[in-house]
Amino acid sequence: MKHLALLLLPFFLHAQSIELQILGSGGPELSKRASSSYIIWIDGKSKALIDAGGGAFTRFAKAEAKIEDLDFIALSHLHIDHAADLPAFMKAGYFSKRTNALPILGTVGAGDFPDIKLYLERLFGTQGAYAYMNDILTKQSDSFQIVPQLFDQGYNSANYGDIIVGMAGVKHAQIPALAYCLSIGDKKIVFAGDTSAQSEKLINLSHKADYLIVHHAIPQHAGEYAKELHITPKRIGEVAAKAQVKNLILSHRMKRTYDSEEESLKLIRENYKGNVIWAEDLMKIKVK
Repeated sequence: MKHLALLLLPFFLHAQSIELQILGSGGPELSKRASSSYIIWIDGKSKALIDAGGGAFTRFAKAEAKIEDLDFIALSHLHIDHAADLPAFMKAGYFSKRTNALPILGTVGAGDFPDIKLYLERLFGTQGAYAYMNDILTKQSDSFQIVPQLFDQGYNSANYGDIIVGMAGVKHAQIPALAYCLSIGDKKIVFAGDTSAQSEKLINLSHKADYLIVHHAIPQHAGEYAKELHITPKRIGEVAAKAQVKNLILSHRMKRTYDSEEESLKLIRENYKGNVIWAEDLMKIKVK
């Protein structure tokens, strides 16, 4: 037994406590829910922030997360309900203990949407909306520097601290968008973001994930353009089943979908037989 204990000791020394927290489970409308935002906690520290929609800033504080603990912030795309609180986080960073650079992940530009580098320049550059904070883009910052990390619409990956971040471009009508896969040890958490998931990319990225967070933003009977933007309930079930995910979380809940959630669940269940969770603000889930 003593020999077995010695063999297992390295495992217990390196075992990590991983938690997923939903900061915002709503969409762009006025509601009691914050807009899209999620935290990954590792050993009690807020290590990753995925999206920063309206309300995420105050939910982050309520969750007792710390800006200085973040290894990165990842933006799925640049719609207001996914990115609006980013400036508030950066301003708050001045009052945190953070001194090291903070990567901000994002994708390419198209049409009305800038790429992540230009987006940060338009926010914080010398001619930006918040030009008084322009030093945050430089190494000479009084607090910390933010560093844009631009990824194209193919499959990509990068390491940030203990997290391997995989990503893939997904269809959200004509808006450039990324889905993110966060791997921590043998655990895998996927954030679909806003997407109609018309290709196989989300399925490939989510293969055998422990958790897949999908946005239930439209009912099955939504109009054609809405279906270009967002995934239907039936397609949610198909994706989750084909990807063989262990748990499915339905977020981005909106007034237009509240009354159809029961019907949506039935459609999802036609293909996916695993665990389904409806997201709530500040819900925290232990990943095990």
